[in-house]
Amino acid sequence: MFKLKVADAKLLRDMITSISILVDEATFKLDPEGLKLRAMDPSRVAMIDFDWPKSVFEEYVCDAPAKMCINITELLKLLKRAGKDEVVELSLDEKTGRLQVAIVGKYSRNFTMPTLEASEEEVPTPKLSFNVKVKATTEGLGQAIEDAQLVSDHVKLEADQEKLVFNAAGDLMGATITILKGSDTLLDLEAKEPSKATFSLSYLTEIIKAASATSDIATLEFSSDMPVKLDFQQIKGGKLTFYLAPRIETD
Repeated sequence: MFKLKVADAKLLRDMITSISILVDEATFKLDPEGLKLRAMDPSRVAMIDFDWPKSVFEEYVCDAPAKMCINITELLKLLKRAGKDEVVELSLDEKTGRLQVAIVGKYSRNFTMPTLEASEEEVPTPKLSFNVKVKATTEGLGQAIEDAQLVSDHVKLEADQEKLVFNAAGDLMGATITILKGSDTLLDLEAKEPSKATFSLSYLTEIIKAASATSDIATLEFSSDMPVKLDFQQIKGGKLTFYLAPRIETD
């Protein structure tokens, strides 16, 4: 048996939106302790590592470990019909294998949608060590990314012990956005050595935009020419982490 209940529909909708930016179909791991997902986007450039312990939910029941694959886009369509303070219940019908979605507020709505064949692929957690660790406001990072996107489709992150810099260069224009340690945006900065790496702005924009709905604080970790890890602080011990591969520049 599997059933979960969320008292605030917006919370669930925002989380599913974060997942939808990378994958259309998601295979969740269900166990008595909570809900987990680790998946890569089709181009295998980015990865999401998501974990919502049962403490996040108003009610959570899972008798035994299982997998559930669903179409994220279709689920999001249903969740968008729920108001902010409405209650959402998800449950698996063991006879039909269909996911039941109940939305309860001013009136009740009940939907059913099929589950898909669960992926057997096990996506491992990347084993990486980072030289730079940045703690910043999600809003501030989003603003810096939007500034960079005005001139280019990629951005070079550079950091030392005093500052985080976003460098973007296009065919016609360039931009340099500098955020100093101790500013309202850059809450903490640790740099074992100066580091820099270049990333796709389309991915960064989507990740930060989606995650900002669930988190005010983000932690970025990176090293020169290595993937960046973006961890977004969640309520009640939840986890929302993205990994993004660097863009390899050729001289």
